[in-house]
Amino acid sequence: MKKRKIWGVELGKLKKWVGYWMIVGVGVVVLIFLITCTWIGVDVRERCKVGQAKYGGDCVEALVETLNDEEGSTMRERNYAIWALGQLGDKRALPVLEKYYTGVIPPREPYDEGISQYELKKAIALVDGGWNATAWVWR
Repeated sequence: MKKRKIWGVELGKLKKWVGYWMIVGVGVVVLIFLITCTWIGVDVRERCKVGQAKYGGDCVEALVETLNDEEGSTMRERNYAIWALGQLGDKRALPVLEKYYTGVIPPREPYDEGISQYELKKAIALVDGGWNATAWVWR
């Protein structure tokens, strides 16, 4: 009996090769996902640590103070605080996030020039019960 070939390779060998590379591909995607999740967690913890050193309190309180501090925090720091509050998903942050949210999201928002309405929208969604695909890894 003649063995079937595709591109000059026996079908059985081709199936094994494709299966092997599919497993490797899925493994690489999972590894990248886990590294990204860990990186996010490290960044959130760092933002908390900086805020707590400056304002005291727990992480959410320190990040809220960072966001509210118009004189002592740069716009970039305030926008990172918004991002970190969204990642934490703590309901205590919702009133302050909503206070700054106008609902008008310009097409381009430089992080250093104002409060990011786009970041606020994402953070509000996460704090208000939105699904955070990465948080379960680092929380």
